[in-house]
Amino acid sequence: MALRMWSVKVHLFGSFFRGNLRKELKKATCRSEFGAYRHKEREVLFVYAIIETGGKQYKVSEGDIIFVEKLEAAEGSEYTFDKVLAVSGTEGLVVGTPTVAGATVTANVVKNGLGKKIHVMKYKPKKNEKKKIGHRQPYTKVQISSIHA
Repeated sequence: MALRMWSVKVHLFGSFFRGNLRKELKKATCRSEFGAYRHKEREVLFVYAIIETGGKQYKVSEGDIIFVEKLEAAEGSEYTFDKVLAVSGTEGLVVGTPTVAGATVTANVVKNGLGKKIHVMKYKPKKNEKKKIGHRQPYTKVQISSIHA
C-alpha cells in the first residue's frame, strides 16, 4: 500500500508542472488496486439530430445557434428542417435511409446577413491586367427550438 501511495504522489507531482493537477487527482481516485482506471457507468440523455441544409450537414441539439446558407425566411419567423438524417433520443440512435421518416427540426430565424468580405485578385503576367474582386457570402443565423422524432 505504501508503494502504491508513493507512485500516486510521484505521478501527481509530475503532473503539477504540466498544469493538469485536477485531472490527475480525479484519475488517482478512480484507480483500482490493479492499476487500471475504473469507468463509472452513467446514463446521460443527450438529444441531438443531424440535419442537412444548403448541401452541408449539421449536428444540432435544442438551444444551439448555427449559421447556415441563406434561407428564404424572414427574421423572427419559424423554419422547419425536413431533411433529418439521424436522431438520437430516448430510444437510442435512429439513422434514416436516407432520412428519418416523420422527423423534423424546428428553428427560429435570428438574423439574415452577409459574411466577412473575401478579396480575390486576378492577375495576368506581362499583360498589365489586374482586377480586384470582393465577395460576401450570405448566411442565415438560426436557433434550434425543438427536435421532433
